Amino acid sequence: MELTAQAKKIIELFTDNGRQIYAVGGAVRDFLMKRQSDDIDFATDALPVQTMEILKSASIAYYETGLQHGTVTAVVDGVPFEITTFRKDGEYNDSRHPENVDFLPSIEGDLARRDFTVNALAYSSESGIIDLFGGLDDINNKLIRTVGDADKRFSEDALRILRALRFSSVLGFEVEERTSESILKNKELLKNVSVERIFSEFSKLLCGKNAYNVLQKYKIVFATFIPEINDSIGFPQHNKYHIYDVYTHICKSVESAPNTLEIRLALYFHDLGKPFCKTTDCDMTDHFYGHPAISSELCEKALRRLKCKSSLISDVTQLIYYHDSTVSPTKKNIKRWLSKIGEIQLKRLIDVKISDMKAHNPDLVYEAIERLESIKPIIDKVLYENECFSVKDLAVNGNDLINLGYKGKEIGLELSYLLDLVIDEKAENTREALLKVLKE
Repeated sequence: MELTAQAKKIIELFTDNGRQIYAVGGAVRDFLMKRQSDDIDFATDALPVQTMEILKSASIAYYETGLQHGTVTAVVDGVPFEITTFRKDGEYNDSRHPENVDFLPSIEGDLARRDFTVNALAYSSESGIIDLFGGLDDINNKLIRTVGDADKRFSEDALRILRALRFSSVLGFEVEERTSESILKNKELLKNVSVERIFSEFSKLLCGKNAYNVLQKYKIVFATFIPEINDSIGFPQHNKYHIYDVYTHICKSVESAPNTLEIRLALYFHDLGKPFCKTTDCDMTDHFYGHPAISSELCEKALRRLKCKSSLISDVTQLIYYHDSTVSPTKKNIKRWLSKIGEIQLKRLIDVKISDMKAHNPDLVYEAIERLESIKPIIDKVLYENECFSVKDLAVNGNDLINLGYKGKEIGLELSYLLDLVIDEKAENTREALLKVLKE
């Protein structure tokens, strides 16, 4: 297993002090899968106080991040490493945290307490890969399976339910049958988990390569913390542009989107308002007028309940609100949209619209998708040429209007009027031309 210089330093330090130490969990799994791993965790037979003494002797900075559970975080050349004493967890009374832990002398008992077989792996330079629960086979077979009894694992820590689905989505693995059955059976345990931790796992899951399958198969799990999706599940769309029910269309649109959180969140919520505004005309065609505004409201309600950052809520709900609006591949229209929502959001909006279209009837959306895909180059051209699309880009400013005798709200109104003229190419964005307009 390839280790960074900082990780090797930790291992050599503990080994020189006569201690067992292993790389454990996700880093080992990712190495075996040839995936990039962002961090490496270690397990050792050293007690927390002994770990701190070893680190101190080598002048390595450390933090007491979880002494009651045996964890010390060492920082080597600015890189943090969690070092945890081999342990066995005590009783879980809140479906989240053990009441106590017992420290152990060997790695075997420590691996037995872990969540999934693919994470119950350890590595040391002396012993190589240690696999006591079939994690290697499950990696080769692309399976997520609990270590031991699934019901027991999920009752101990309910967040493991979403962790299983997150790994399935991100790694592209299937959830083993008995583990899957237990997830569905124990879904209500998620109500014991903090909404912040739930959203963190859901966000990673939503951006996974296997998100469509997970979102579809486990929709009743997601409904435990996003009940807003319930009305969309199985809700038909009798319209020639649609071939899926609302929830399936949502999942299809997420599948085809860039794995950017704002975009995928917007798509997951973008049509949830449809069941509340459906109308059917005389030829039995369904319409959903006004659904973007309702979907935006439902999304805001859900994300606030999940305690998301205000900036994320604002960006996502704005994308939903405008997802059905027309964006034309003309410089004038692009400048108006840039003025309204800015470059980053406009590019996200185009991605949302394209992904939405890809989840429609494929026989009827080719031209619409092609038209949308032509827009980003125009945005880049407008930006490259420093085209004027906001008041701050005008060749005149508020002081110029004050000098001409404008006051208060008049100043903002006149600047907006000038911006409209410039965007519509009815006036040049030069000081002389704009002052002339004002004087006239």
